[in-house]
Amino acid sequence: MFKMEKYDCRGLSEPEMEKLCLQNGIKKFRADQVFRWVQQKGVRCWDEMKNIGQEDTDKLKKVFCLQPLEIVKEQVSKDGTRKFLFRLPDGERIETVLMDYEKDLSRNRETVCVSTQVGCPVGCPFCATGVNGFHRNLSAGEITGQVLEIVRRMRINDPSFNVTNIVFMGMGEPFLNEESVLKAVRILNSENGQKIGMRRMTISTSGVVPGIIRLAEENKQVGLAISLHSARNHLRDILVPMNRRYPLQQLMRACREYVNQTGRRVTLEIALTEANANKDEAEALIRLIQGMPVHINLIPVNPVTESSMQRPAKEKIMEFKTLLEAKNLSVTVREEKGTDIDAACGQLRQRLEC
Repeated sequence: MFKMEKYDCRGLSEPEMEKLCLQNGIKKFRADQVFRWVQQKGVRCWDEMKNIGQEDTDKLKKVFCLQPLEIVKEQVSKDGTRKFLFRLPDGERIETVLMDYEKDLSRNRETVCVSTQVGCPVGCPFCATGVNGFHRNLSAGEITGQVLEIVRRMRINDPSFNVTNIVFMGMGEPFLNEESVLKAVRILNSENGQKIGMRRMTISTSGVVPGIIRLAEENKQVGLAISLHSARNHLRDILVPMNRRYPLQQLMRACREYVNQTGRRVTLEIALTEANANKDEAEALIRLIQGMPVHINLIPVNPVTESSMQRPAKEKIMEFKTLLEAKNLSVTVREEKGTDIDAACGQLRQRLEC
């Protein structure tokens, strides 16, 4: 006998949920109630939905399912950064990071670094995520679920806790899972959900050109960050293998298209190693981005057991920064967060023994 597929509530937009309810003889307003319980409150089971009667709950269960992620392990860094190891419904594991940036006494910036794939197929040599290869894409529900589980966990001790920012910079290449990522963006932005502003979300890519162009056309307020790491093709081919598919000339054209379409500047991320923290690289970068509004994030490469790449001396980092600033470029050296618990840039993986 044919068994109907059930739909994961965490991966459905409100219009999708309404349509499915109407198709299955469930009143439209129930979709609004379920969406709020799931996306706003982060409930993990039907019994937590207190304003839905048993008769309609039974109907809903036939169409929808709740697939919450399981927090297997939580680590807290000395700087307050939290890393969560999640087990997915099929047993796969991912890591997600919560970073707290204190802006002033009245309001903190609570940023979740979200994963989009189990593992990563790109294979950057200084990044731990791809060490065990690529397993699969995450569903939209598994992407939003990371945020919902963190909100639920944090509200146990702080009922007023809210996530303010999302960066798609965790495990995986977001634009190789484009549909699920863009859908998760819309769900997390929903007025009846977490209400995280589009302008407070940033997608980081290794340079998947079609994804950049689509983002520029469809989600004009979402920020774009490029894992650049080198402004010369021969070196970027090594540091970011995606460059062999979409070389710098194509990538920069797409970035300029994003700027033209959105009016927003692009963030360029550069993991500084002993190979690229030099004058030649700085000058190549200046030529590459001439006339384009950018912010440059310098990231001293973080220690990864399987990588031989080393971060340069602090003096080299500051020399690199000074060369860029001399051309009136906006540059920061990224504040380290969570290095002591392997939660910093390039350190995420799906291991349990951490």
